[in-house]
Amino acid sequence: MTDSYQIHMRTPHTKQQEFIDSTAKRKIIRAGRRSGKTVGIAILAGQEFLKGRRVLYAAPTIEQVEAFWYEVKMTFAEPTARKALYKNETEHVIERINTQNRLKAKTAWNADTLRGDYADLLILDEWQLMAEDTWDVVGAPMLMDNDGDAVFIYTPPSLHSSGVSKARDPLHAPKMFRKAELDETGRWETFHFASSENPHISVDALTEITHDMSQLSYRQEILAEDIDESWKGLIYKAFDSTVQVLPRFVIPDNWLVYVGHDFGGANPAAIFFAKDITTSDLYAFHEYLPGGGRTPKQHIDSFKDITRGYHVMKRVGGSHQEEEVRLSYSPHGWPIKEPLIRHVLPQIEKVQAFHERGRIFVFEDMFRYLFEKANYSWKLDPQGQPTDEIQDKAKWHLMDAERYILSDLIPVDIVHETSSRIQSFIPMAR
Repeated sequence: MTDSYQIHMRTPHTKQQEFIDSTAKRKIIRAGRRSGKTVGIAILAGQEFLKGRRVLYAAPTIEQVEAFWYEVKMTFAEPTARKALYKNETEHVIERINTQNRLKAKTAWNADTLRGDYADLLILDEWQLMAEDTWDVVGAPMLMDNDGDAVFIYTPPSLHSSGVSKARDPLHAPKMFRKAELDETGRWETFHFASSENPHISVDALTEITHDMSQLSYRQEILAEDIDESWKGLIYKAFDSTVQVLPRFVIPDNWLVYVGHDFGGANPAAIFFAKDITTSDLYAFHEYLPGGGRTPKQHIDSFKDITRGYHVMKRVGGSHQEEEVRLSYSPHGWPIKEPLIRHVLPQIEKVQAFHERGRIFVFEDMFRYLFEKANYSWKLDPQGQPTDEIQDKAKWHLMDAERYILSDLIPVDIVHETSSRIQSFIPMAR
């Protein structure tokens, strides 16, 4: 005889039902806050578990995991209470004992935090906040054995949310959505719904929330619109990551090195560029962010290790008021000069000139540099127009170090084919 148990699953609203019923192998859901996307995806996860599948749900924060887990454990409260299903509250696991049939929820920001598992259905919630390699490096391969399915869920990213994102490209989720919209094979399907389409949300509460939001935030977080307008404050729009980000190769020992410094007891930083003597192109090859608590002598020992075997042409950093800090480096054999251009806006214009001419290239493992580059933005005024003030100015240490050193250099107007620059170098770690 087989015992039967009650499964208490919510009734999905119309928009939830659409993605639950979809048979596409890849689904991407763009939804507003409080639109019911987490409840909907918990219903889908529960149904797939009941079919005998192995389901893995991942989100970047424990709060999001707990919200999903609450729905799941309520659904299976009776069979877990009667020990027909095994439940582990700590690991957020429900499984059919002695089988591979399992439903698990975990936190995951990037490939490393997602490793060590496989699934028939992988769900990546708050996808806009995760690093791209969460899917590319680990997520996709874990589905290969069983030809598994994947669901991506996101709310359109804003400049505010980018501050906690682990993505190098803060717009990677909208780009995936747009690509999926163009798919004609049936493998991908897209879903979009606003907060107001959740029939269970209070209209009064939703109206109250909007009083404290800008029109731009309302369109993104409530209407779930992907709009490029929120990113018009980006400072280095001319930086093209599809062309200017390259696999790492060994820097030839006859290339010249230039170093930019940003001082600070808690957050010192440095960026190291190598100049190709044949093209005058600059390659960002090392980022230095050691944290606080180190002396100038300890910093300099690290700088010398990084540049060993190369000729350092120039070291530039700090503001006009930081001469005393600069002088503390000289006795240890690392003299640092004040930038020739003292003001922030002209320094930024100099970096922009390098990007516009395609003179700067970056190794693809320069993760913090690429994150800062993709998020370095002007503050927007109440009308959504860029000001001349940097958003969260104190946090962009590598961008500061970069503008210090590049403001002392001259971008050269020479056009080259990117492929011809690197074909003679063997990709490898230094």
